[in-house]
Amino acid sequence: MSDELKTPAADTPPDRLSTDPRSPYFNADVLARDVGIRFKGAEKTNVEEYCVSEGWVRVAAGKALDRYGNPLTIKLTGTVEPYFRNKTPG
Repeated sequence: MSDELKTPAADTPPDRLSTDPRSPYFNADVLARDVGIRFKGAEKTNVEEYCVSEGWVRVAAGKALDRYGNPLTIKLTGTVEPYFRNKTPG
């Protein structure tokens, strides 16, 4: 019965996800399934982090880096729609 409860959630990306391994919202298993993001109806390929419930994405600000060598990001607000590009896990 626990497998039945996990199946619907496996087809839906998490509410919040980050590509930064240092973030508490980083999930390598989910990222391996190739998550796509539609933001305000347009496909975004440069999303660093998103949150569906709060309605925002963080995107890289060009090639600018902070003093630690991490990309600078800009927080954009709007409708966020994550989805899996390939439907099968793994």
